[in-house]
Parts: sequence; structure tokens; C-alpha cells
Amino acid sequence: MANEKKFYGTGRRKASIARVYIQSGKGQIVINGVTVEKYMPYDTLVQNLKQPLILVGGDARYDVIADVQGGGFTGQAEAIRLGIARALLLAGEDRKTLKVAGMLTRNPRVKERKKYGLKAARRAPQYSKR
Repeated sequence: MANEKKFYGTGRRKASIARVYIQSGKGQIVINGVTVEKYMPYDTLVQNLKQPLILVGGDARYDVIADVQGGGFTGQAEAIRLGIARALLLAGEDRKTLKVAGMLTRNPRVKERKKYGLKAARRAPQYSKR
């Protein structure tokens, strides 16, 4: 078990960064030292981060160890998903299957910065005629 080969992938989404390692195993997913069911509050997020594994049929073949920081649960789940997909490529899984499903595309949308004179990024103060 000590010479077990691990494959690494980095995922990013919004303010979240995930370092993901996969290795052959029984399908356990551990995030920041806690099982995925305890860490993620919603089942939809758990299903979302398992998508690359399900696509290649590896949900029972690979164990996933993820270290994620920053952002909220949704951003973290999507960062882990991208990290898993990138690690699966290194493990020798089919690139086309993952690419067609959109698992290898990084979602670049991040929060826009606030500008001076405005209340938010684009929200202006309420106009007063008098």
C-alpha cells in the first residue's frame, strides 16, 4: 500500500482552490480529512463532484483525497470536480469522454471588484432628483 501510485490534479473555481489526489481503492472520498457526506451539506454538491468519476466508471475504483480551501461549498465542490477530472487524465482515463461532458473546462467566472463611487461593482447610489 505504501508504493500505491497517486495521481494529482488541481482545480479552481471562484475563490476555491482544491488539491486532489486519486489512487486505486474502493470509492472513498475524503475532503480536508473528513468524509464527503459529513463535509458537503447538500447531496447535489456531492453528486456534482462525483460526475467525472461516474463518467469514466471509476466511482468504485478510485479513492479521492482532496484538500480544499477558500470560497463556499459550491465553489469548493466544482474545484474538486475539476481536480478529479485532471487527475483522471493522468491516471490514463479517456480524455474525449471527460472533454465532451465539459469536465476539463475551468469556469473562469469570479466576483467583480467594487469600484469607487458605487455601492458594489456596478450598483450606483440611488438617484435623487431633489
